Order: sequence, then C-alpha cells, then structure tokens
Amino acid sequence: MKKYLDIGLKILFVIYLGALVWIIVFKLQFSLSNIDKARSINFIPFKGSGIVNRKINISEIINNAIIFIPFGIYLQMLKRDWNFLKCFLTFFGVSFIFEVIQYVFAIGRSDITDIIENTLGGCIGILIYYICKWIFKEKIDKVFYILATIGTIFMIMLLTITFLSN
Repeated sequence: MKKYLDIGLKILFVIYLGALVWIIVFKLQFSLSNIDKARSINFIPFKGSGIVNRKINISEIINNAIIFIPFGIYLQMLKRDWNFLKCFLTFFGVSFIFEVIQYVFAIGRSDITDIIENTLGGCIGILIYYICKWIFKEKIDKVFYILATIGTIFMIMLLTITFLSN
C-alpha cells in the first residue's frame, strides 16, 4: 500500500510542478503571444514589487509565498532524509531558475523579491508539515495525501474551466 501512495504522491507532485511553471513562468496564459514581453531585473528586495497606484500590493507578495507552500509539504513527504538547508536551497534554486527563464525569454520581470517570497513559502510549507506531524502523528502523510489529491482534482477542474472559457 505504501508503494502505491508514494507513486501517487510523486504523480501529484509532478502535476503541482507543472501548474507552478504555468502560473509563475507563463502567467496563467494559454498562448505565448499573450505573455507580457518584458525583460527587466530588480536586485533590490521589495523595491517596486507589487506596487499598484504607488501602494504596495500585499496580496501579490502573499500569493507568491502561498504558491510555494505545497512545495515545502511535498518535499517533506518525498525527501524525509533532507535537512532544512537542502530544502531551503531547493526552494531558492527552483525560484531562481523560474526568474532566469523569465529574463532569458523576456516573458516577465525577474525580481529578487519573488525569489525571497517563494523560498519563504516553501519554508512555511515545511513548518506546516512539522506542526501537523506533531498534532496528527503518524497519520499526517495520509492526511496530506488526501488533501493533495483533493487539491489537485480541484485545480484540474479550475484549469479545465479556464481553458474551456478561453
């Protein structure tokens, strides 16, 4: 039974990563022609990030962290032997690669703030996993597996509706 759960978890993680790429790199667009053709880099944390009408858009900052929370949970479930530093570097590395891809292909604005927020989101995912593990003990993996399955089904339904409406 555990073998099938591990395979299912890996499949869910791959679906999550695909959605993450589509959301972060391709900005939820179905056509590359609809993506903002921009090539800029911001190396100063929180400078200009999420600013709308000269005010900081906190929801963008929060959303960037939230999108990486499942990454932290998945990583804890899949790589139990990894220490915090390995996980941290994974979140940082994946986010950095996303920002580089956006810059190289001029499909978005590369921003150090996004890397910070995404890495923070992954770390929050780790924290959530360990708090839930402390509360639910050995049942935690089954709980998160069920939640990941439900979340993935819900995400696929939303993406299908979005795709069909475009």
